[in-house]
Order: sequence, then structure tokens, then C-alpha cells
Amino acid sequence: MLKLFATKGTISVAVALVLEEVEADYELCLIDFAVDEQRSQAYLEVNPKGRVPALVTAGGTLTETAAVLEYIAPNMLPRDAFESAKHREISYYLAATMHINHAHKLRGYRWADLETSYEDMRAKVPQTMAESCAYVEDVIVGPYIFGAQFTLADAYLFVITQWLAGDGVEIQNYPKLAQLQRSVAARPSVARIAEKGLL
Repeated sequence: MLKLFATKGTISVAVALVLEEVEADYELCLIDFAVDEQRSQAYLEVNPKGRVPALVTAGGTLTETAAVLEYIAPNMLPRDAFESAKHREISYYLAATMHINHAHKLRGYRWADLETSYEDMRAKVPQTMAESCAYVEDVIVGPYIFGAQFTLADAYLFVITQWLAGDGVEIQNYPKLAQLQRSVAARPSVARIAEKGLL
């Protein structure tokens, strides 16, 4: 059986969503950031990075969200070679740019030591997240990123949309992004992860 280590409100929610989409048999292990459980010795033995998600499989442990998603559901990638490459392009953007923009609000200590630097990072978040929203707005075909097909990148982006209000971004300014959020929220998999305390 798969074992997912996840935390409410983090990108690990995307992994739980996809596990539910494919009706996988898995055990959910919630990690409590409020008590720094992600830095506990027990969890560091699972994931030395001290972050979520971590997916324990028969073959070993996977820890980067995009890689974990592809392992769980390769069938949720576009089949056309170019579209598949575009999917990775978007996924890498979400992971390496948009997610990092958000992280500057809460995790400034990853990049700097001075409190004044943290304040400057936090102040920039509404601008950088709005710029990322404008980019993905142009990419989305609708109702999902690639049109009618729900892909792994949609799960990733849906979780990011949950952060926007706290980042000072009004999602209604981006109609296609708002529609994507509504479309994913209506999926049965989302109701199931909500029941498990992840939303």
C-alpha cells in the first residue's frame, strides 16, 4: 500500500487529490507543521528535506510533487508528444516560479537571514503572484489547462488557487483561472480529500 505524508494547505494536497482521482489504495499520514513535525527525526528519516509531500512506495520514497504525480497517474498526462512537453513546461513553471512566489510570504528564511529581507519578500508576493496568475490565465484553454482533459497540472494549479486570497490576489480578476478552480472543486476527489481534513 502507498503511504502519503501530507499537510493541509500545502502542495501535498495535489498528491492526495490525484490519488483519489485514480482510486488508489493509500494511507494518509498528516504532518503537523504547527509543531514542526516536518523537522522531527522520525519524519526526516522519511524525507530528509523536511517537506511534504512524501510518498512511500514499494520501490522507495518519492518527494517532489510533479514527480510523485507522474508516478501515480501517468495516464493523466496528455498523449500527444508536444502537449506532454507543454504539460511539463507548465508543471515546472508552477513548481519553480509560482509556488516559489507564494513561499516568499512564509518561508523567507530559505533565502535570507535578515528580518527586513523577509518583510521585503512578503511585500512583493501580491505582485509576483498576480503576474503568475496573468501568465497561467493566458495558458488555460478552459475549463482545464488543456481544455476538457483534467491533467496532473490542473491538480497542482488548483491547490495554488487556494493560496491566492491569502497572497493578496483576487482570483475573479482571472476568469479562466477562477473557472478552473470551480471545475476542480466540483470533482468528487476534492470532496473526499476535504473529508480527510486536507482542505
